[in-house]
Amino acid sequence: MVGALLLNFTLVLALCAGISCSSKKTVTRTDENFDAEKSLATATDLIEKKEYDDARKILLEVKNRDLTKKYAPLAQLKIADSHVREGEYELAAEEYKKFLEMYPDHQNAAYAQYQMAMTYFVQIESAERGYGAAAKALEEFEKLKRMFPRNPYRETIELRIEKCRTTMADYEFIVAEFYLKKGSYNAALGRFQLLMTKFPDYKKEPMVLYHVGVSYKKLGNRDKASEYFKRLLEKYPSDKLCNSAKKELASLSK
Repeated sequence: MVGALLLNFTLVLALCAGISCSSKKTVTRTDENFDAEKSLATATDLIEKKEYDDARKILLEVKNRDLTKKYAPLAQLKIADSHVREGEYELAAEEYKKFLEMYPDHQNAAYAQYQMAMTYFVQIESAERGYGAAAKALEEFEKLKRMFPRNPYRETIELRIEKCRTTMADYEFIVAEFYLKKGSYNAALGRFQLLMTKFPDYKKEPMVLYHVGVSYKKLGNRDKASEYFKRLLEKYPSDKLCNSAKKELASLSK
């Protein structure tokens, strides 16, 4: 009886091993016959037709079954691109990040980094609502410049960076001006000083200098107030605020 059981057990093991080997051979043969290039083309057509979910299913299959690893990176990029086309920018950013983590030396890595920055850049709506997106976009654009100094987007990047910085600076100005109008002069000064430190080339610097002078005057610091009114007159002698600065200085000298 024991011998029969051992014999049956041995036969079962042999049968299972045979099935396992057969299964492995089948999977290998299926993957080898899988046409990743054709599947990629099909997914691309589906994206053009705005059938994004179906396209992404095929792209995931390409990622998992492309034994050559030639088309898998392209599939990952197209997944990210499809989310951009659909307006799902946060999901797109996640997928571009995956690409850069998986294929940091790929020939399309600079493109992925640029697109990642753009997913934040396109969300900049205004100074009041766009600070976070502008800050994140600026961070990613700077990373692109640092990691891929010869990237093909150099001229475009500088314009994008300028807009990001302007948006962020405008936000700081709005907050500082709010504190000033509210009569919170120390808070206003803190914001204006931060603005001048972080964005020394800010286009509204004459107004910043004037408001800083006013804030110091309201706080009773006549010397500091005079310093900023004079700086405005010296640096921007033709600005429309100069007359007001001169009046402020005259009142301080009395």
